[in-house]
Order: sequence, then C-alpha cells, then structure tokens
Amino acid sequence: MPYPMITRSALRQCLENPLRPQYNGGIIVNPELNDGLRAWSTFGDAKTEHRESNGNKYVAAHSRNNPYGSMSQKLYLKKNHLYTFSAWVQVSEGNVQVTAIFKTDSGFKKAGSVFAEPKCWSMLKGGLTVDASGPAELYFESNNTSVEIWVDSISLQPFTEKEWRSHQDQSIERTRKEKVRIQAIDEQGNPLSNATISIKQNKLRFPFGCAINKNILSNTAYQDWFTSRFGVTTFEDEMKWYSTEATRGHVDYSVPDAMLAFAKQHNIAVRGHNVIWDNPRYQNGWVKSLSPNDFRTAVQARVGSVMTRYRGRLIAWDVVNENMHFSFVESKLGQNASSVIYNWAGKTDGLTTLFLNEFDTIENSGGGAASPAKYLQKLKEIQSFPGNANLRLGIGLESHFNIPNLPYMRSSLDTLASANVPIWLTEVDVQGNPAQQALYLEQILREAYSYPKIAGIVMWSAWKPQGCYSMCLTDNNFKNLATGDVVDKLLHEWGGSRMGLTDANGFFEASLSHGDYNVNIISHGVTDISSSTSNLKVDPTIAGRTTLIHQVTA
Repeated sequence: MPYPMITRSALRQCLENPLRPQYNGGIIVNPELNDGLRAWSTFGDAKTEHRESNGNKYVAAHSRNNPYGSMSQKLYLKKNHLYTFSAWVQVSEGNVQVTAIFKTDSGFKKAGSVFAEPKCWSMLKGGLTVDASGPAELYFESNNTSVEIWVDSISLQPFTEKEWRSHQDQSIERTRKEKVRIQAIDEQGNPLSNATISIKQNKLRFPFGCAINKNILSNTAYQDWFTSRFGVTTFEDEMKWYSTEATRGHVDYSVPDAMLAFAKQHNIAVRGHNVIWDNPRYQNGWVKSLSPNDFRTAVQARVGSVMTRYRGRLIAWDVVNENMHFSFVESKLGQNASSVIYNWAGKTDGLTTLFLNEFDTIENSGGGAASPAKYLQKLKEIQSFPGNANLRLGIGLESHFNIPNLPYMRSSLDTLASANVPIWLTEVDVQGNPAQQALYLEQILREAYSYPKIAGIVMWSAWKPQGCYSMCLTDNNFKNLATGDVVDKLLHEWGGSRMGLTDANGFFEASLSHGDYNVNIISHGVTDISSSTSNLKVDPTIAGRTTLIHQVTA
C-alpha cells in the first residue's frame, strides 16, 4: 500500500515526539538522524546542526538568512514513478508554514507543506512526480527567516505506476464493493444447480455526476445522454445570487425551479451551488455598491431566501464559495464574515451538509491560499465560532486540474480526512488537449473513487453550444469525446453486469459495487426453461450473508 496507516489524530495534532518514518524512510538516508548528519548538508544561507532532546535526534537549521536556508539531502529520482513524502517538522517559535521542495534539473517541485509549531512535532505529508529521471535535492523552506526549522523522521518512497494502480484496485475492492453470495432455489426451497445468473446494476450507490445548465431543459439529446449516466448534479450558474437576483429585490427562481424539477423527475440528487461567492468579480453591480449595513441585510436575505426555498430538497450547500482565495464578503463585514454566514445557513437549513468549496487544494502542491493546512485552519475557524460547534460541515474540492500529481493528491486527502467531515470533489475538470484531458481525467477519477473518504464526485462539464467551461464530455451532437469514453469506461467498471452459473448447491458468488441490481435466474428443467427476476441491494450490511433468490414459476 502506498500509505501505511497513520491515525487521523497524528495528522491533525502536534505531538510531543515524532512518529517513526513511513516505510523506514524509503530512499532517504539516515531518516531518523541516528547517525549524526550523515547524508545531510546545508542548503542556502543557514547553519545546520545535529541535536538531541528527550532521546530524540533531529537536524536543526538556524541562522537562516533566506527563506530556503535549511537542511538538504541529495537523491536520484526516476520518471514514471510516484513518490510519497513525509517528514516531522518543528519550528522555534510561532505558527509557521514550512514547505518541502525538491530541486531538479527541470525546476523546483513543491511536495507539500504544514503549519509547524514550537515544542511539538507536526507531520508534513506530500508527494511528487518528476518530468525526467535525474538528480534532485530535498530541502525545506519558510518565508519566516527568524525561526529555526527542525526536521526528523523523513521518508520518500517510490512506487511504480503498476504498484499505484494495484493499490487503487485493492482499495476499491475493500471500500466500494462487497462479496455477494446468492443461492438460487425453487418454490419448494430446493437449490437450483447449473442455473444461469445474470446481474445488472440499475443504480450506482456512490454519488457520481456532472454539472448541468439550463440548456438541458430544452434539449432531449442532452437529457437522454445525461440521465442514462449520472445520479447527482450541480447547477453551473442558475442558482447563484447573480442569476436569481440581477436587480435588488427582484428574485426569480423560475430557472433553478425547472432544473430541480427535471432532476427530481429522473431521480438525480442536486448540490446547492452557491449561496454566496466571495470573489468580487462575480457580484452584481448593486451588491458591490451597498454600504456594509445594507450589504449585511442583503446577505441575510439571500441566505434566508434561497436556503428556505430549497430546504430539504438538496443534498449539500456550497455556502461561502472560495473564501480562502477571495475576501469580498470579509471586506464588507469583517474577518469573521464566513463564520457568521455559516451560522445563518445552519439556522436556516441545519439538516443539509454545509460545504466550504475551494480550488488548488489537491490540484497543486504550491502551498497556496487553500492548501490542505490552510483549509483545515479555515474549517476550524468556522467550527469554533460561537454557535457553530454542531454545524454539519463538509469539504468541497473543486479539482480544476492541469497535470495531476497523484501522490500529492492522496497525501492532501489524508490531511483533509483528519477533519472527519464529508469530502467531495465538486467541479472536476482538466485543462489541455482532448487526449491529455482523457488521460488525466481517468487518473483523477480513479484516485478519487479509490480513496475511502471521498463521498462523491461531480465533474464540471455542463454542455453549451459554444463549448464547456474547460472540458466537455461530448460534442454538440452528444457523441462521446475521449473524456466521455473515460466516464463510460469507469461507469462500466464500477457497475456493469455479471453473468455465470450456479454450482451444485445453487450458489453463485460475485464482487459487486455498492448499488441496486436486478438479478435474473434462468433454470433449465427436464421439460422446460423458466426464469424470474428479483431486486438486490448491495451495501456493507450484505457482507457475510447469503441472499436467497427464489425461482418463481410463471
């Protein structure tokens, strides 16, 4: 497995002593600093020394005169390998972001970051791939040059693409499927041997879908293509504030109402997107012109209006969208504005999960505004606001990818999962040419589906005649593009059909994804052939049980 088990508390807490390095350090030499500074050297303008405290040995970088002044180790990294990275980090004072970076011939690769503290050790988890095989140098960076950086229990473990895929498949088998044992019996309870069992999935239990827009209301080809594949959706723009209240006081929900009715007709769940958007670019002019007091009144009215109208009819709300990258609401209402709005949202629709929703959390390892560490800080800030302790919060990851870094993606999910709230990929798409999009989309979807704590996936490929936001799944005649073929391929893998014969005792076994199925039995009697169909629900409660399917004579 690419990640040995680390407890969620270890990922989220600051520990008195670091844990042992994962994979015994992997290809890192002297990972626990038990052999002095062997294989470690100084990087940049700093001084390094070997230290020991309470029996624990580590390397410290001090007298740092630039952000990259730290300790380093030289390595050799291979193309077409996936590297998981971890280290335990402490700083001499403050709460400081520390980033692990690999200097390669083709540039600098950020592997991950963590907010480190004094007097305890924080786990930095990350990962990387390289564009070409060659030498590399690991070092650590912090913009706060006044602090010392201490590092221990460092690990860098390579995996081949085949090994990574094998782990994904094992995880899917363990977390998304169940071993199903069916016994076919006749009306008298006698087992039916050598009967043909045909199993076909009607519905995948895992929420997998795609965004839609109002074009679907008048386009039957779009409707047919979409409804035959997906069980969940998000409205691209139609529920947003600028769409429903273009003029102050004139609220119009006719379009999202029609789209919601369409979704309900086809048993498609809907995520509410979004209540408030923190990006100043996407505000109506009348909103921007409001005084702080009037703005507060307008935001309260918006929360109450949209969330009351659709209360109990949606599976999620993106409440304050992109509030780590942007701060329009905060500029009007103060730094705790998001916390206040989530409080209002909880009072308005407390039974629906209230999501944060951000980009560049799992897509890029640069340690930006919405890094995993900063995301958890924002989540904690909202949770700790008076009255918010019992809010049903969720983590929304937009997932607008360029080139995916799967080891970093997985390590980021590990970090985020420590919050123990639902995690969704909410707006998945990929930049680039169609061939690249298809290749990378499959990698991203497999990684997400195989990760046990991912609760749902929505792609951001709502169709428009003039083109999609970034990635389409079909052409304008609703014939699959290469990306659409990827979706169909994975839907077939995650669902599809099974067929076989019962054994001498009427038993048939199969590994099936969680979902709803039709089971058809065809038995060959001495004088006739008879068949019957039954429904089968596959979920974790079925494990270890035998399902009896009765052959009913017509």
